[in-house]
Amino acid sequence: MHKIENKDKHLDQIGEITLEVIKLLNLPLTEATPIYIGVTNVAHMASTHSYEFNRFYEKIPMIISTADYVRLKNEDNSIEYVKLLGKHIKLAVRVAGDGNYYARSLYFIDTNRVENLIKKGKLKTLTNKDK
Repeated sequence: MHKIENKDKHLDQIGEITLEVIKLLNLPLTEATPIYIGVTNVAHMASTHSYEFNRFYEKIPMIISTADYVRLKNEDNSIEYVKLLGKHIKLAVRVAGDGNYYARSLYFIDTNRVENLIKKGKLKTLTNKDK
Protein backbone atom coordinates (compact mmCIF):
# COMPACT_ATOMS: atom_id res chain seq x y z
CA MET A 1 0.00 0.00 0.00
CA HIS A 2 1.20 3.49 -0.78
CA LYS A 3 1.86 5.98 1.98
CA ILE A 4 1.68 9.73 1.89
CA GLU A 5 5.24 10.75 2.64
CA ASN A 6 4.94 14.50 3.03
CA LYS A 7 1.84 16.60 2.40
CA ASP A 8 4.06 19.64 1.75
CA LYS A 9 5.97 17.85 -0.99
CA HIS A 10 5.24 18.92 -4.58
CA LEU A 11 3.97 15.53 -5.78
CA ASP A 12 3.44 12.14 -4.18
CA GLN A 13 2.11 8.87 -5.61
CA ILE A 14 -0.63 7.72 -3.24
CA GLY A 15 -2.11 4.76 -5.06
CA GLU A 16 -2.88 3.21 -8.38
CA ILE A 17 -5.89 2.42 -10.51
CA THR A 18 -6.26 -1.34 -10.32
CA LEU A 19 -7.22 -3.73 -13.07
CA GLU A 20 -10.53 -4.37 -11.29
CA VAL A 21 -11.42 -0.65 -11.40
CA ILE A 22 -10.28 -0.36 -15.02
CA LYS A 23 -12.50 -3.29 -16.05
CA LEU A 24 -15.54 -2.25 -13.96
CA LEU A 25 -15.49 1.28 -15.35
CA ASN A 26 -14.31 0.32 -18.85
CA LEU A 27 -11.39 2.75 -18.65
CA PRO A 28 -8.80 3.04 -21.46
CA LEU A 29 -5.91 2.71 -18.99
CA THR A 30 -3.15 0.26 -18.23
CA GLU A 31 -3.07 -1.67 -14.98
CA ALA A 32 -1.46 0.18 -12.06
CA THR A 33 -1.95 3.67 -13.52
CA PRO A 34 -0.58 5.89 -10.74
CA ILE A 35 -2.70 8.27 -8.67
CA TYR A 36 -0.90 11.33 -7.37
CA ILE A 37 -1.52 14.13 -4.92
CA GLY A 38 0.15 17.52 -5.09
CA VAL A 39 0.26 20.59 -2.91
CA THR A 40 -2.62 22.24 -4.78
CA ASN A 41 -4.76 19.12 -4.25
CA VAL A 42 -3.93 19.11 -0.55
CA ALA A 43 -4.78 22.81 -0.26
CA HIS A 44 -8.10 22.29 -2.06
CA MET A 45 -9.13 19.40 0.20
CA ALA A 46 -8.08 21.24 3.36
CA SER A 47 -9.99 24.38 2.43
CA THR A 48 -13.22 22.86 1.08
CA HIS A 49 -13.79 19.98 3.53
CA SER A 50 -11.47 20.59 6.45
CA TYR A 51 -13.17 18.17 8.86
CA GLU A 52 -12.92 15.23 6.46
CA PHE A 53 -9.41 16.30 5.45
CA ASN A 54 -8.15 16.38 9.04
CA ARG A 55 -9.77 13.06 9.87
CA PHE A 56 -9.07 11.04 6.70
CA TYR A 57 -6.14 12.58 4.83
CA GLU A 58 -3.63 9.99 6.01
CA LYS A 59 -6.09 7.24 5.04
CA ILE A 60 -6.31 8.23 1.36
CA PRO A 61 -4.00 5.39 0.17
CA MET A 62 -6.13 2.89 2.12
CA ILE A 63 -9.36 4.38 0.70
CA ILE A 64 -8.00 3.86 -2.83
CA SER A 65 -6.71 0.33 -2.25
CA THR A 66 -9.66 -1.00 -0.23
CA ALA A 67 -12.62 1.04 -1.49
CA ASP A 68 -16.01 -0.62 -1.19
CA TYR A 69 -17.40 1.05 -4.32
CA VAL A 70 -16.25 2.95 -7.36
CA ARG A 71 -17.92 4.90 -10.12
CA LEU A 72 -17.06 6.97 -13.15
CA LYS A 73 -18.73 10.36 -12.92
CA ASN A 74 -19.64 11.26 -16.49
CA GLU A 75 -19.82 15.01 -15.90
CA ASP A 76 -16.07 15.37 -15.40
CA ASN A 77 -14.77 11.80 -15.97
CA SER A 78 -13.60 11.60 -12.38
CA ILE A 79 -13.23 8.27 -10.65
CA GLU A 80 -15.01 8.23 -7.31
CA TYR A 81 -13.81 5.83 -4.65
CA VAL A 82 -16.25 5.26 -1.76
CA LYS A 83 -15.29 3.61 1.51
CA LEU A 84 -17.37 2.99 4.64
CA LEU A 85 -15.35 4.31 7.59
CA GLY A 86 -18.12 4.85 10.13
CA LYS A 87 -19.72 7.02 7.44
CA HIS A 88 -19.23 6.76 3.69
CA ILE A 89 -16.27 8.84 2.57
CA LYS A 90 -15.73 9.69 -1.09
CA LEU A 91 -12.42 10.39 -2.77
CA ALA A 92 -12.65 11.90 -6.25
CA VAL A 93 -9.71 11.32 -8.60
CA ARG A 94 -9.47 13.37 -11.80
CA VAL A 95 -7.25 13.31 -14.83
CA ALA A 96 -5.33 16.55 -15.36
CA GLY A 97 -4.10 18.22 -18.50
CA ASP A 98 -0.77 16.42 -18.12
CA GLY A 99 -2.60 13.06 -18.40
CA ASN A 100 -1.91 12.11 -14.78
CA TYR A 101 -4.58 11.22 -12.23
CA TYR A 102 -4.79 13.29 -9.05
CA ALA A 103 -6.78 12.95 -5.84
CA ARG A 104 -8.91 16.06 -5.85
CA SER A 105 -11.75 15.92 -3.30
CA LEU A 106 -12.38 14.09 -0.05
CA TYR A 107 -15.72 14.32 1.73
CA PHE A 108 -18.63 12.43 3.25
CA ILE A 109 -21.37 11.09 1.01
CA ASP A 110 -24.83 10.42 2.39
CA THR A 111 -25.81 6.75 2.83
CA ASN A 112 -29.06 7.31 0.91
CA ARG A 113 -27.05 8.72 -2.00
CA VAL A 114 -24.79 5.66 -1.93
CA GLU A 115 -27.81 3.32 -1.94
CA ASN A 116 -29.45 5.22 -4.82
CA LEU A 117 -26.27 5.12 -6.90
CA ILE A 118 -26.01 1.37 -6.30
CA LYS A 119 -29.65 0.84 -7.32
CA LYS A 120 -29.10 2.86 -10.50
CA GLY A 121 -26.05 0.74 -11.33
CA LYS A 122 -23.72 3.72 -11.23
CA LEU A 123 -21.78 2.75 -8.11
CA LYS A 124 -19.97 -0.55 -8.64
CA THR A 125 -19.01 -2.93 -5.83
CA LEU A 126 -15.31 -3.73 -5.57
CA THR A 127 -13.90 -7.04 -4.40
CA ASN A 128 -10.28 -5.78 -4.19
CA LYS A 129 -9.12 -9.28 -5.11
CA ASP A 130 -6.42 -8.05 -7.48
CA LYS A 131 -4.43 -6.58 -4.57
